[in-house]
Amino acid sequence: MKARLHSIAALALAAGTLSLASQANAAGAKDDGASVERGRYIAKIAGCNDCHTPNYPASGGNVPEGEWLVGVPLGWKGPWGTTYPANLRLVMAKMSEDEWVKTARNAQYRPPMPWFALRDMSEHDLRSLYRFVRSLGAAGEPAPAYVPPGVAPSGPVVSFPEPPKAAKQAAR
Repeated sequence: MKARLHSIAALALAAGTLSLASQANAAGAKDDGASVERGRYIAKIAGCNDCHTPNYPASGGNVPEGEWLVGVPLGWKGPWGTTYPANLRLVMAKMSEDEWVKTARNAQYRPPMPWFALRDMSEHDLRSLYRFVRSLGAAGEPAPAYVPPGVAPSGPVVSFPEPPKAAKQAAR
């Protein structure tokens, strides 16, 4: 009898746990919609589209959302070499949400990527941005590879001048 009561209690506990998990999943699904909306907002105001979406600045932001964040083959050339805005949709498709948060917190990308803006975002905002980008689905091609200093990039570039010598010395 005692064993049967323990079994019934265990079943009741399991049923209650499953019910709570189901409610949490439903709440998470609702929250995920709000989180995706927050991520869309962040992508707009943080300037992600400015570099990572073709023609976004030139069109005044009038690019269909289905074309957002696919990377751009326009290089940014400076003393660091030549960098290209990554296809964020492909990049994030290859990582978990936790990996993204860790990457955003620790990466120090080459210019002109403002990696410090990612570092300073709240975890909630980083997760929202991830969820939004993932909601768009993987699309497009990978960005061109980094080109080291002294190597000529192929294709169009925006050239940054060498910083003035006084600024270099002050930075040391």
